Amino acid sequence: MNRRKFAVSLLALAILALFALGVWTYQQRVQKAQTQAVEQQTDRLVRAHAPTFGPASAPVTVVEFFDPACETCRAFYPIVKDILRQYPQEVRLVIRYAPFHAGSDQVVQLLETARLQDKYQPVLEALLASQPQWADHGQPRIDVAVQHAEQAGLNIEKAKLDAQRPEVQAVLKQDMEDLVALQITKTPSFFVNGRGLPSFGEAQLRDLVAEAVAQAKAMPEK
Repeated sequence: MNRRKFAVSLLALAILALFALGVWTYQQRVQKAQTQAVEQQTDRLVRAHAPTFGPASAPVTVVEFFDPACETCRAFYPIVKDILRQYPQEVRLVIRYAPFHAGSDQVVQLLETARLQDKYQPVLEALLASQPQWADHGQPRIDVAVQHAEQAGLNIEKAKLDAQRPEVQAVLKQDMEDLVALQITKTPSFFVNGRGLPSFGEAQLRDLVAEAVAQAKAMPEK
């Protein structure tokens, strides 16, 4: 009886190992395909319309594909801010929208109207802070998001009009097209000077940024 239990346990472990190997292999294929897509279309990573933090002349560009309703994006926001504080002259952040969750496209429009009113960062931070209150993935409470944006200083009546402007609609349309072309399927997705993370995590992001900064400083000045 014990031998039978042992054999069953071994079989179960073997099945789990094969399943894990299959998942890992699939993830590697997806990452390889995405890397190839980015390498072939680097012009799609950064667009002139994209919100940017940090100096335009910074030698290191971090591109984040971002969904305002994504819990992990919310968790990484203070990490990314800390990286910008650590390298105030060397790093800039470019935000690209990836509104995968229900209602995120409306919140993106809200952010873009805030940018027109020079309220982008306070509204972004207010929306992220209040995300648990409005970002129900089944039934998002956009009205609650609007309330928090207004409390952060957004003129809501003007924002409603601005949301219909062609240039605001064009931002979302272009970002969605780039998402498909670059095969971005999850948020946040980070690229540092065009390179994706070897695997996802805070340490991986910090290490890749540090490596890019070191490389930039090692280059001879023109």
